[in-house]
Amino acid sequence: MSLKLNIAHLYGDLLNTYGDIGNILVLDYYAKKMDVELTSEIVSLNQRFEESKFDLAFFGGGQDYEQMIVSKDIQNKKEALISFIASEGPMLAICGGYQLLGEYYISAKGEKIAGINALPHYTKSQDNNRFIGDIIIKNSETGQEYHGFENHNGMTFLGNGERPLGIVISGHGNNGADKTEGAIYKNVFCSYFHGPILARNGELAKRILLLALKRKYPDADFTKQEQLEIKSTY
Repeated sequence: MSLKLNIAHLYGDLLNTYGDIGNILVLDYYAKKMDVELTSEIVSLNQRFEESKFDLAFFGGGQDYEQMIVSKDIQNKKEALISFIASEGPMLAICGGYQLLGEYYISAKGEKIAGINALPHYTKSQDNNRFIGDIIIKNSETGQEYHGFENHNGMTFLGNGERPLGIVISGHGNNGADKTEGAIYKNVFCSYFHGPILARNGELAKRILLLALKRKYPDADFTKQEQLEIKSTY
């Protein structure tokens, strides 16, 4: 069987401040090791998100100016994105993408910017402060540790049905108070990790790819792909 996955890079021409396009490069790297052909396509302003066309999605972050532009346009994609998520479509959302999937976020200037309410979290702004530095978290389901770098003004608070991507071992995480970092909701993985996150945490890339493969090819045997060994170096 020829295995193929198509990834939607949401606003990839606008939201790539911290080089998070590297996450797509890492997914492609591991896809090749899994004998999977991965193709990617930018879905940006004034374009439809055709949920049936994509097997997974990536949503990166950017500065407030670009995020405000995206926050208005993404309302036109809201229904399709919510449907994709509800049908267990895998997605990785980083920083601004993470915030825009939620109810709203408050910008550094105090402006309330609407999300799409696909996930039940919300984000407030800190006064004259950012969470910056190396961070380590532990995923409660797999026991895996994820290593990365955070740089965000936002303080995100999870809602019903969401669980953290990990519990903070060192660093600040979602809000600096409750020891959570990121979010998992259905097959959506969110985080404030830059770097990009998948370059240092190949286990997470493997997990996302396997979810996409099993969703697209429910009757296939993925024993080989599941046995792929990941050696992350920090």
